[in-house]
Amino acid sequence: MESDFDLESIAMADQDKKTGDFDLIQQRIKIKRQDYKRYKFTADQNNILKTFFDLVQEFDSLVEFYSIAVLILPQYMDVICRLYLKGDADNMQLVQASDMDPLISPQPAPVSVLQISQVTRQNHTLLLPIFLGSPNGIQEESSGVFEVVSSKEISRQVEFFLEKFSNRIAVSLTGKLAAHQNIKHIDFVNSLVTDIEHNVIIPNMYFKHLFNKLRKKIEDMGELEQQIRAMKGAMGMTGNESCQKIIDKVASLHKSLDDYHQEMEKHHKSSTLFIESLFRRDHFTRGELVLRTKKCVVCDEIIAPQLEHYERRLHRQGVVIEHPVDMRAEEIVLQVDVGLLAQVYANLFSNALKYTEAVAVDGSGKQRKALAYGREFVKDCYGPGVDGVKFNVFTTGPHISPADADSIFAEGYRGNNVGGQAGTGHGLSFIKQVVEIHGGWLGYEPVLHGNNFWFCLPLPEKEGDS
Repeated sequence: MESDFDLESIAMADQDKKTGDFDLIQQRIKIKRQDYKRYKFTADQNNILKTFFDLVQEFDSLVEFYSIAVLILPQYMDVICRLYLKGDADNMQLVQASDMDPLISPQPAPVSVLQISQVTRQNHTLLLPIFLGSPNGIQEESSGVFEVVSSKEISRQVEFFLEKFSNRIAVSLTGKLAAHQNIKHIDFVNSLVTDIEHNVIIPNMYFKHLFNKLRKKIEDMGELEQQIRAMKGAMGMTGNESCQKIIDKVASLHKSLDDYHQEMEKHHKSSTLFIESLFRRDHFTRGELVLRTKKCVVCDEIIAPQLEHYERRLHRQGVVIEHPVDMRAEEIVLQVDVGLLAQVYANLFSNALKYTEAVAVDGSGKQRKALAYGREFVKDCYGPGVDGVKFNVFTTGPHISPADADSIFAEGYRGNNVGGQAGTGHGLSFIKQVVEIHGGWLGYEPVLHGNNFWFCLPLPEKEGDS
């Protein structure tokens, strides 16, 4: 049976920690071995811990966990156990007890267990604080209390054992609560994806219908303009200034509406592409980006639309777009996910809008503030006989520091050059994800006059190749 876990990906995600943790774990095992010899737990006490560990793995629900926590000790010792935990309102509640019928719902805790932050003796009763997420008791205030009521005085050795047992409860309960919270998050995300499909993606399609209707109205206005011009000539009003002003105003309005319509339609097309590629159910089901590839001419279908989307804003910032001369001369067809790769270029162009700066070209004082893009074939890029294509986006400005360059593709990382620019540090890490799941790799290089971001993608196998 094939495993549901991608062990290689999990291992790669933790690669930076491998060697350091290996040595640390060996040292911790030696310390634990010495500790257990020093504890001198009895056979029953060891069996209690093993029973607890086994049953916690066997039963999943929190209610079952509460029962396990209070029912094991009475099987081995003459004690009564009660487990108290803080609820949502931060009030202590009894969640399960060995001397009562199974609790259907939590009950208020007695005053005696409130504000317990250290091990406390009350006659033959031992109150042990539960520190969720920190079994060593680093927090000042506990998240719960484990109460043990004995028929006889509790020895120091038994007290020490019960402290260790309550620590096991804290550690296991922390994991259980985290797992249940993760399940709730997954259920919420799955429900959210359904809502997005129903309430965002499907209604978004209606905008296409509205754009078509708006296009028809704009065409009607163009026809109206022509009719007015024709009427003016037919009525011999060629010199009428008032009539000409009306025609000019209609013509100006027609052109403005046409321009706005085109810009809105391009923006909607781009947004729709991003929404549909980011909110695929497959992403959320698998817990990672899932490709939907097709054959695509990257320059025409991905780069050009995204660049057009940013063109006006770049020009307003004084950024000159330097187009390559050879991009369209030889079409390159790649098998890619158009929606995701389009967002790679959207992120690169968005960064260009934020960080492009003017630089001195030579000693004459001539300035260059530009964005350039291009691509080149890389022979044997993926091994002998397996070629690739290197795409790049260049912007003028100061070089990124070596320290920033080493971490620039890490999630959440923002370099020292960001200044007051808004951002999350997610854009370049997203680019890295998309390029790598396409089987490519990427990088940054300081070059003359500025910075170059590049990525390589494999060329598809030619028909007939094995």
